[in-house]
Amino acid sequence: MAKQSSLWLTLTLTLALAATGCSSSSKNDVPDEAPEVLYQDARERLQAGNYIRAAELLEAMDSRYPFGAYSNQVQLDLIYAYYKQDDTVRALANIDRFIRLNPNHPSVDYARYMRGLTNMSADYNFFQNLFNIDRADRDPTYARQAFADFRQLLRQHPDSVYAADAKARMISLKNRLARYDLAVANYYVKRKAWLAAANRAKFVVETYPDTEQLKPALEIMEQAYNKLGLTEMANHAKAVLKANYPAG
Repeated sequence: MAKQSSLWLTLTLTLALAATGCSSSSKNDVPDEAPEVLYQDARERLQAGNYIRAAELLEAMDSRYPFGAYSNQVQLDLIYAYYKQDDTVRALANIDRFIRLNPNHPSVDYARYMRGLTNMSADYNFFQNLFNIDRADRDPTYARQAFADFRQLLRQHPDSVYAADAKARMISLKNRLARYDLAVANYYVKRKAWLAAANRAKFVVETYPDTEQLKPALEIMEQAYNKLGLTEMANHAKAVLKANYPAG
């Protein structure tokens, strides 16, 4: 455990120093050039993966030419630049701003899609995956919001080019959320809080019946109801379990 903590601290400091170095090296003032020149430079930086400098150029354009010919595209590119930097706060702020100011823009579906991606990315924790730590019991706030974002995209833009990917990501998010609620149910089982365990397992069954968590949730329901002396409800959970998993 001490070795892992030391490795964690070392890696954290290394990344922090690297980020500081990148930031200080890219603080050059944005030149006073024509918007088309600045935008071309920003696009080249984006394509090269230099998201920090690209964002600086785009921010300057957004400030200097808020109603220019590149205005909307600058905002969309800024969203992408922030997303690629894992800057959740600024990415979401710019997404909400774009949607609010351009509700009928042809690329508003892209903005909604990026909102889902940004929240989904925020749910991903680099360090926990790096150290192979189970993420099932992590706070699912960002995952729930990402699911809601993709659902809104599909409702308002069912024919969007991003619809298929949004559907696929919703399946992944649904399993993530089901694992979280099942982890909570198991937490209650370990503490013999049988009523709380039964209620959370029931929530999994009712909310995520098409996930792999259905079977263990039904098993928890059966166990918890038996512990509570609710024989009829336990038998019902057992019957549903056998109907869905006859071989198991």
